[in-house]
Amino acid sequence: MYLEHKGINIFYTDKGQGLTTVLLHGFLENASMWKPFIPILSKNNRIITIDLLGHGKTGCLGYVHSMELMAETIEAVLNHLKIKTSIIIGHSMGGYVALAFAEKKPKALTGLCLMNSTANADSTEKKINRDRAIKAVKQNHKTFIRMAIGNLFNPKNKSKFQDNIKALIQDAQQTPLQGIIAALEGMKIRKDRQTILHSAPYKRMLMVSKKDPILDYKQLISQTENTSVEIAEFHDGHMSHIENKDEFLYKIMYFVEK
Repeated sequence: MYLEHKGINIFYTDKGQGLTTVLLHGFLENASMWKPFIPILSKNNRIITIDLLGHGKTGCLGYVHSMELMAETIEAVLNHLKIKTSIIIGHSMGGYVALAFAEKKPKALTGLCLMNSTANADSTEKKINRDRAIKAVKQNHKTFIRMAIGNLFNPKNKSKFQDNIKALIQDAQQTPLQGIIAALEGMKIRKDRQTILHSAPYKRMLMVSKKDPILDYKQLISQTENTSVEIAEFHDGHMSHIENKDEFLYKIMYFVEK
């Protein structure tokens, strides 16, 4: 389904009935990443998936897609569907968008799960790497995508999940150049939102992977010190919904229904 917003189309899906859970994909992904889980999750819940700006079937809104701008699109979809409260689960960049939404609309959430994501802003080194990535995308975005997708997995899993990696690369290569660069620019300037993990009144979960090549496991754990944030640990890489599929589904169901 599509919603027109600021002159572009936002693609979303809406399945099931009950309490609403919004699922947000990561960088170079789209709403299709959630397809294996929707039949089970939607049995007792209303499951909304959304293609974020410049990804999947959703258009671009300029040359910088800030996390706040992406959060506005989430708000637009939920308003359109007349949904007042929901749980939001965001993978990687989707977690950054979920945090931006949580900051803007704190009373609209009953739960927040960051999946292989962080509440920290980019470090100086990370910002430099974002600029390098933007340069690489402009030079050859297909090569960038191949390397970026492969580097998300636990190195030991690359052979095991080679078919998944190939499919992800083919899908990601449909992402427009503008959408890739705008997302990188937006992630680079995002705010630190650790206060949400510390002070939000609703249930919170942080999903972390011990062999995540993108996010430091110990640093993620430190964000939850002296908080009531629940931690779900996986043993592999950044793509826990693929590398640890069964455990991931169990944790998601537990979080949504508890």
